[in-house]
Amino acid sequence: MNNALTLSKAGELAKVSQEGTLLNKEKAPIQNRFPASLPKPWLEQWNESLEQQSPIERIEWTMENLPSQFVLSSSFGIQSAVMLHMMTQVDANIPVLITDTGHLFPETYRFIEQLTERLKLNLHVYSAKESAAWQLAKYGEQWAQDEQALKEYNHKNKVEPLERGLSELNCGTWFSGVRRQQTEHRQGLPVVSILRGRFKVHPIIDWSNRDVHQYLTQHNLPYHPLWDEGYVSVGDVHSTRPLTLGMDESETRFGPGQRECGLHTDGDGI
Repeated sequence: MNNALTLSKAGELAKVSQEGTLLNKEKAPIQNRFPASLPKPWLEQWNESLEQQSPIERIEWTMENLPSQFVLSSSFGIQSAVMLHMMTQVDANIPVLITDTGHLFPETYRFIEQLTERLKLNLHVYSAKESAAWQLAKYGEQWAQDEQALKEYNHKNKVEPLERGLSELNCGTWFSGVRRQQTEHRQGLPVVSILRGRFKVHPIIDWSNRDVHQYLTQHNLPYHPLWDEGYVSVGDVHSTRPLTLGMDESETRFGPGQRECGLHTDGDGI
């Protein structure tokens, strides 16, 4: 038998035993059995199989086969209720990590409160070591200066707080709700990857906007309040604008020439 992890198309999840053999078991309470070493070819084979699985199956497989602690990052953006609801159906107490730049919309802060109460979230908020007001006085509006200043702003307010939070939560595997439809960079993302020394898993990576809408409707979950005002993505007040005629969804965030803040790339602030 091939010494690589594969998934059953019948919906069973393959597990790695301590001896390295492959065993197929029907769904059972999640019990992590991550092996001591990871042969490089496994990642490609995992993704080949996971592409055929549902988001819930991907989550369950991850929790059975990849290292804990498990953490869900969330921006509490337009469609964030999908992953928050889906993940808490599998693990009601999973830590939910948000990075607060101090420049979020008032509607976002209220949305965080609303979903935290409704879904009983185990919420962890991380921010930059210098407050938003302190940074503004010290550096000015870095997001409106040049590319290097924008990188520094993103790293201080997004990447560093996220990494600090993941480290303090002893995170081994990080779940994210990013989707291929959102930006050019994300079109190439697999279901599971390794980013900055941790496993990163995207359960709904292949979902369309229609899939998201159907899930929210089915479970009576809300879009972010700014959805009704034409926003299809929401981040900082100064780097987000509503979708207008002729725009691509990715153009509503960050500004010309930039589509990522660094959280889902190599962490350098782009």
